[in-house]
Amino acid sequence: MFPNSSNLGRPPFHPKFQQPSNFFKLPLNLSPTLSHQQIVDAQFNCQNVDLPRTLLSGNLSPIPTQSLSYGNGSPIRTSTSTSPVFRGRKRLSNEQNVPLDVKRQRFHSPYHESTVANQTVPLPDERRYSAPGSVTPPLLHVNYAPDLVRSVPPFREAPFLEPREITLPVAKDKLSQQVLDLFQVCQQQSCDLKKKELCRTQLQREIQLIFPHSRLFLVGSSLNGFGTRSSDGDLCLVVKEEPVNQKTEARHILSLVQKHFCTRLSGYIERPQLIRAKVPIVKFRDKVSCVEFDLNVNNIVGIRNTFLLRTYAYLLILLTVESRVRPLVLVVKKWASHHEINDASRGTLNSYSLVLMVLHYLQTLPEPILPSLQKNYPDSFSPSMQLHLVHQAPCSIPPYLSKNGSALGDLLLGFLKYYATEFDWNSQMISVREAKAIPRPDGIEWRNKFICVEEPFDGTNTARAVHEKQKFDMIKDEFLKSWHRLKSKRDLNSILPLRATMQKR
Repeated sequence: MFPNSSNLGRPPFHPKFQQPSNFFKLPLNLSPTLSHQQIVDAQFNCQNVDLPRTLLSGNLSPIPTQSLSYGNGSPIRTSTSTSPVFRGRKRLSNEQNVPLDVKRQRFHSPYHESTVANQTVPLPDERRYSAPGSVTPPLLHVNYAPDLVRSVPPFREAPFLEPREITLPVAKDKLSQQVLDLFQVCQQQSCDLKKKELCRTQLQREIQLIFPHSRLFLVGSSLNGFGTRSSDGDLCLVVKEEPVNQKTEARHILSLVQKHFCTRLSGYIERPQLIRAKVPIVKFRDKVSCVEFDLNVNNIVGIRNTFLLRTYAYLLILLTVESRVRPLVLVVKKWASHHEINDASRGTLNSYSLVLMVLHYLQTLPEPILPSLQKNYPDSFSPSMQLHLVHQAPCSIPPYLSKNGSALGDLLLGFLKYYATEFDWNSQMISVREAKAIPRPDGIEWRNKFICVEEPFDGTNTARAVHEKQKFDMIKDEFLKSWHRLKSKRDLNSILPLRATMQKR
């Protein structure tokens, strides 16, 4: 997993690791649609994952199943000796005094190696990360037994590197320094990402008991470089590379996952709820990491745009000026949240749309800070590229050299002014794919919409939640008022209370 830290500079895709590999390749033998039999099998698996598996002769030894092994109050370490032997339902006498947690750990662990509970993902030298859906970290490694648990063998870990440390831009004015200070306090740390990756790893094992050929991906702000310390985790469960019907198939799959969470993982997962939206999700809270998660099914465009945005966040760093992108995005998200225009469930902008709006603004400056990656490198960001190649695509993209030396404070002011006075909301659409404002399409999805932000891969409107004129007027008004206030005072506190925002992170 790529870290989302302040260590900018080293591209996460190093040229020496560009060779093809089977790294987190999705199984290619998935059927185009989930058959009735596959759904029946998933229901059967969901009902029977808790049933004890035993051999049918002689002294019975437990066949290991996969279970969450984190979340107990104290570390669990198991013996490296041979597994306990059972005769019928009675444990041998030398096992009588073993603590209950250890007994459970031995029963559920394929290996009886040392396992530390409540621990973040171990990372040798802090330099090795797994991409979404990759193998389990060393201390959490599980040898899958397809004939027993019907899951997919793990894939080899690829040695991706995190960005090199570079210095953030030097602030020459008060406003720019305030933006940098806010970014350094609130940006997502490596430890935050490790907690989310640990949960993803464990949940993937559990879900594969129901859907053996599935993969669970961490997507969104947690991985794309624009997350904060308070960012929720977004998970995408991929059961096949082809689309699924979100109203029928996806809802049924998620209902099985929710049931599994409620019955088998109630000690680790809190409040799993199935939300029947256009893209249905299961919302839940991981009691171990205290992170809120949203889990969807086969929203594959979310995996593609995660790596596109990650490239904009990190791979374009050549001079220190390019490290302005992430601080600017973070302060805009915090500003929008403070003014209550960053909540799609209440008819305002979601965070993804805000990120695209910032990238679009940086692309449309007289001296652009960002290019259009999709126009310049169409093969690397093709919407038809197979999923198992998406993370490798940016390897050959060189750093981008911008001649724009504007300070962070000036860029924030320019962003507010652009959407307050320059952008034509009535006839234009925000397009990061084209790196410019383009005329609105005439399709049904774009008619009578107040804000149009093009999704870079599937061309949908990411701001479709803004469907009331009152909310649209409120958003425009906040841009205008904040621009006037910040222009006159040149103090970030005039539009965003810094101390309270930093405390929330």
